[in-house]
Amino acid sequence: MGTFELVRNTLTLILAGGQGERLYPLTKDRSKPAVPFGGAFRIIDFTLSNCINSGLRQIYVLTQYKSYSLDKHLQRGWNVFSYESGEFCYRIPPQHRIGQKWYEGTADAVYQNVYLLENRKPAHVLILSGDHIYKMDYGKLLKFHSGTAGTMTLSCAVVPKEGADEFGILEVDENWRVVGFEEKPQNPKTIPGDPDHCLVNMGVYVFDTDCLVHELSDDARHAGSKHDFGKDIIPSLVEKEMVYAYPFRDEDTHESCYWRDIGTLESYYETTMELVSRQPRFELYDTQWLFRAWQPPLPPFKSVHGVTEDGTLPGIVEDSIVGSGSIVSGGRVERSVVGRGVRVNSYSRITDSIIMDDVVVGRNAELNRCIVDKDVVIPEGMRIGFDKEKDERMFKVSASGIVIIPKGMDLTDLS
Repeated sequence: MGTFELVRNTLTLILAGGQGERLYPLTKDRSKPAVPFGGAFRIIDFTLSNCINSGLRQIYVLTQYKSYSLDKHLQRGWNVFSYESGEFCYRIPPQHRIGQKWYEGTADAVYQNVYLLENRKPAHVLILSGDHIYKMDYGKLLKFHSGTAGTMTLSCAVVPKEGADEFGILEVDENWRVVGFEEKPQNPKTIPGDPDHCLVNMGVYVFDTDCLVHELSDDARHAGSKHDFGKDIIPSLVEKEMVYAYPFRDEDTHESCYWRDIGTLESYYETTMELVSRQPRFELYDTQWLFRAWQPPLPPFKSVHGVTEDGTLPGIVEDSIVGSGSIVSGGRVERSVVGRGVRVNSYSRITDSIIMDDVVVGRNAELNRCIVDKDVVIPEGMRIGFDKEKDERMFKVSASGIVIIPKGMDLTDLS
């Protein structure tokens, strides 16, 4: 079967109900997939863009936790499907079709919507996480799966051993058949011959539909199950079925491709800061693989001289990304990602920070290694990110000293 036929006969489910507790307070009012990223996107836009660029246009997005922000974003930015031609992108909150309960795990979320699979009868089901940053042609994954004798294929990435205990760890044979799988082990097994790296589960799965429905039904009857793909479904299948791993790597160099799970404030900050490097590994400006998102009708970014008592002061932007509608008026932005509709006033300075939409930075204010969520006004003269002890009394500060200012926080009485 060719790639076109494989894609046409595949139903895509995107798991987008993640609470994202480790990203709090960025997830105070939104689910993890709805968290802004890169000055113009939400995290889920990268998974959805991968689907569109791969030709996958039959998509269900399974939502749950604080979904209003995500629902609004999907309605505005992803209403691009030809429903008359059989394309769609539907949001599916818990339907209570199977008992009066919410989704209680990744596998349970799919099981509660198994009627969708039985109704549409696709040959394959592609299950994706809505909270990772990467660029992937899922057609190549489907082609790989069709060339094996397996009933399931999961995509895998190479990551450093340090921190690999946050992922599912794979062991494979010379044919990439999965012969061992552990979910978040304390001492992850490394790749043979490479003691510094591990092979990890990316949360990208292809199932033969009959296999998936059968396995989900069995798991639902198991009282001790967590109803999770990593903890229950995959280990069970590895023991009794042929499960294969698809290596997410460059076809020419065989080097591992870029993939980030930004599940913590540290990883969110580091992944965002990678975007402003001279030659980032993850390229937003690749015209051959565009990432789309809802873009409000705003004018272009503008940098202007700010009016001061001494005359004028130039607005300066260095090694940064600045969104549409933003104005840097006599301020300075360095190595930062600034969202849309942001105003940076005279004598202010932003360094190594993430500034989300509609933030105002007052005169003489300074921000260093900060994440400022939407709709915050930084008062004139306020300095954040220079005195950890002081910052901790007012804000959440990460282990490495990143200061997080929640959405809409009133800083008037703190300056």
